[in-house]
Amino acid sequence: MPPYTMTGRQMTAREMARDFDIEPERPDLPASADSVPCRLLAENTDEYLFAHVLLGHGVEVDAGDEVQLEGPRVELAFGERLYERRSAKVRRANPLRRWWTRFIAVFEITHLYEVSFSGRKKL
Repeated sequence: MPPYTMTGRQMTAREMARDFDIEPERPDLPASADSVPCRLLAENTDEYLFAHVLLGHGVEVDAGDEVQLEGPRVELAFGERLYERRSAKVRRANPLRRWWTRFIAVFEITHLYEVSFSGRKKL
């Protein structure tokens, strides 16, 4: 299927997911394959700003793994959606890097919130 950009009518998330099919698992392709087919769905509208990549053939990523899409850089103007088939390179993390990624994730989460213990008295 060639890539296409949707700028017309608004599609629901369910319609997008239905069109965003993935090939079934292939037992002859190991989960640590370097290059796998994938689907890219990106949107830049007033309601959503996201980019999703779904890997084919049942390939899953774990902590520390890296996924790099092959092909040209994606740049969407405001109001555009993009759906295309591509391939992606999956680079697996070694056991030490996997452990380190999980370890530091506990501390990185603290950057997402702020706690304040101030009294209710006016200064």
